Amino acid sequence: MKKIRIYRICTFIILFCFVLDFNTVYASSKDIKVLNARSAIAIDSNTGRILYEKNSEELIPMASTTKVMTALVALKYGKLDEKITISKRSANVSGSTVGYKKDEVITLKELLYGLLLRSGNDAAIAIAEGISGTVEDYLKLMNEYALQMGISGTHFETPHGLDSEFHYTTSYELALIARKAMKEKTFREIVQTKTLDGKAYGFTRSYNNINKILHLIPNANGIKTGYTGNAGKCLVSSIKINNSEIIIVVLNSATRWKETQKIYDYVKENYEFQKLADKNVILSSINIEGEKNPLKLALKEDIIVPIKKGTNFKLEIINPKEVKVPIKLDIPYGRVNIFEDDKIIYSKELYTANEIKGKLVKKWFKF
Repeated sequence: MKKIRIYRICTFIILFCFVLDFNTVYASSKDIKVLNARSAIAIDSNTGRILYEKNSEELIPMASTTKVMTALVALKYGKLDEKITISKRSANVSGSTVGYKKDEVITLKELLYGLLLRSGNDAAIAIAEGISGTVEDYLKLMNEYALQMGISGTHFETPHGLDSEFHYTTSYELALIARKAMKEKTFREIVQTKTLDGKAYGFTRSYNNINKILHLIPNANGIKTGYTGNAGKCLVSSIKINNSEIIIVVLNSATRWKETQKIYDYVKENYEFQKLADKNVILSSINIEGEKNPLKLALKEDIIVPIKKGTNFKLEIINPKEVKVPIKLDIPYGRVNIFEDDKIIYSKELYTANEIKGKLVKKWFKF
């Protein structure tokens, strides 16, 4: 195989030094003098970066915040216009309910509103039975989907979150589940709804959202409340900051609204959401001997990262170690890494912004 020398442009490391902190170490609970919650966390929805935490890896029951995963699975495996008949088990479930009656026929879409706005345990049972036939089979889907997401410290024994011995999560993993859910258009539309006129949607009834955070914090756009005797009062929230969003989870908190506000205020006061690189801008250009045009690399989306005020960070562009021609458009080649000291805190793939057709004979280029 013939080796050809490659001349590269932009194989350097680009360093942007600012008086900013890009710290990946968890924000200590000491940063908030008193947080009345057994477990809590705040993460950046875009990057997943942890902005605050308290006991975020502790296994703990999560009550009706369970329904975030119930909805995710329903959106993955169900059809919104599917009609589901309310069973006796659904109509007779204890705890918070919408009030569906046995043999009522409700669409999956309406059941999702009942699940997420009214925290209906009857809606949870109906969704599980309607999609999987039995609640037990639906729980298998919930646990399997969690594992597919890389969620390994969470286990679901109910679709509604009523107390059960082996029903638990961590605030960190629940935040990741919520982050995933907020990427679903239908889920976002539902959880940010304050009131809904059932007639306008062709539903059997109207719905009011019991999540007070939508009224207490103007920039809040979801997500879910929860309460049981063992879990205490729980809350998962999504709150907009500038053009970004943060996910806040507080578990077993008697003053969940106040604690969520504390964490939100902490993030606003200590972080700036900075755009570090723009999508579609050429960040690296590689000249290949024998080819007329260089290979150009760019991001497919902007890099916007929360930066804690006070220290330095650096951004590094990594070109691929080898390039195989021909090269197609819009395939991953290289990365952008963001460092705090010597530790990578965020990484994003670069994509080819042009084609390199090359000759018919394939060649390998090594840098």
